[in-house]
Amino acid sequence: MLAIAGALAASHGAVAAKGLGAELTGGKAEDVWGGELGVGYGLEVGPIAIRPIVGAFLYKGDNDRYVVSTFSNGQSRCRDSANGQFAADRLCNDVAALFYGKIEATYTIPAVAEIGVGARYMDEKVRPYGLIAVPVAPKFKVVGAGGPDYFSAGIRFGF
Repeated sequence: MLAIAGALAASHGAVAAKGLGAELTGGKAEDVWGGELGVGYGLEVGPIAIRPIVGAFLYKGDNDRYVVSTFSNGQSRCRDSANGQFAADRLCNDVAALFYGKIEATYTIPAVAEIGVGARYMDEKVRPYGLIAVPVAPKFKVVGAGGPDYFSAGIRFGF
């Protein structure tokens, strides 16, 4: 891949930084449904782009100890199901997060799509995947990615 990038750089001038971008996707990773929120930086060599991305995979955690109880007067409070005591509202927010890192290499077909491959590191596992991103407005793409134990679809800004 580096040899190809070097050859393209020689024929198209210097490597161009495409800049910062963000992704907001939903999907399934390691048999868990959730959402991804990531940021990255794109480097372009001709029609080929290299993009490192870091972010968080947000999903429903497995702490069912705290529940929201609604009373006859319409008020709701967080309670500890083990002892019935009232608890801080933040304890009923059962969102968990795992951090991830990705590296992608894509080829852009102007005004049509961006296709490529990537590798995603999360929870001490590396998963390869393929991706396609279709532009719907300047700096705005609809993206889908999938591979073993990983699938996502959503939007990207920038890049």
